[in-house]
Amino acid sequence: MAGVSISTVSKIINNYSDISEETRSKVLEIMKQTGYVPSNSAKTLATKKSNLIGVIFAGKLNIDFNHPFFVEVLNAFKKQMGMFGYDLLFFSNEKFHAVDGDYLARCQHYHVDGCIIVTGQQVEPSISELDHSEIPCIGVDIELKGKSSGYIMSDNYKMSFKVVEHFYLLGYRELGYIGSTLESDISNMRENGYKAAIENFGLFVNDEWFVNGENFFEASGYEAMNRMIKAGNLPRAIFAASDQLAIGAMRALKEHDLRIPQDIAIIGCDDIEACNYTTPALSTIRQNKEKIGRLAASLLYDLIHNTSVTSSVVVEPELVVRQSCGAAQSDRY
Repeated sequence: MAGVSISTVSKIINNYSDISEETRSKVLEIMKQTGYVPSNSAKTLATKKSNLIGVIFAGKLNIDFNHPFFVEVLNAFKKQMGMFGYDLLFFSNEKFHAVDGDYLARCQHYHVDGCIIVTGQQVEPSISELDHSEIPCIGVDIELKGKSSGYIMSDNYKMSFKVVEHFYLLGYRELGYIGSTLESDISNMRENGYKAAIENFGLFVNDEWFVNGENFFEASGYEAMNRMIKAGNLPRAIFAASDQLAIGAMRALKEHDLRIPQDIAIIGCDDIEACNYTTPALSTIRQNKEKIGRLAASLLYDLIHNTSVTSSVVVEPELVVRQSCGAAQSDRY
């Protein structure tokens, strides 16, 4: 329609300077009139940029869109990346377990500019391959060590210390823990921090009061709490590695006519919306999900554009006190 070659149109689309203003204006006007939009794949080949960010839920026991913590993080991440001009491409892993995900090859196939990796459990070895590639990656709750990678997470040791400190000030001395599977790095960090804090206050770590479930969800917390109840000799207060674990544990306690917090106090982690609607309302460690998502986007953007000064950030957690953690019944307090 413009009477020029395909290469001339391509140069105009990609802002080459060796085209006359008359030809440029003529071609742009025809594009406007016809509603022509350049092929994204052709533009990708020409510019080496797709403006696509890969989103990967890592792990064979993976989290999903029903996880309230990561949904809020990704929502903030999506909004911030959208402001930067990027779209998100979600990778599934259900079909690829047999071949270990093959994330790097799939990211290269779609020419993604970068990736956000959200940790699950039993993380596939191919995540390490992607981490150490040239593709910029940012991890949420997973430590990435590649030269083009970074990560962001809450301070898991500090959150555990805050919980123990709060229990201690209320007079609780027999402290237990409900975590996820032993293959979860995050659960292990929280448990190790919790044990260190207990010892820091001169208290005894009773391994019988430390129980792990299969994941971070309610059913796992319910089952773990039932096992602790059946074993007898219960602690006076429990820290659960997630709010969902705590909610499941609360259900088990109620079914055995154990009162919260009069018999057992409980604190969760994440500060999901459901904490406000449990009975009693669940005390928890608040992770700043909005901040984590936005920081993840900004860090990844800087990694993509090679302007990152620091690519790893630890976010300060906050203790939110509600009704599930009251004063201990003690003559001393």
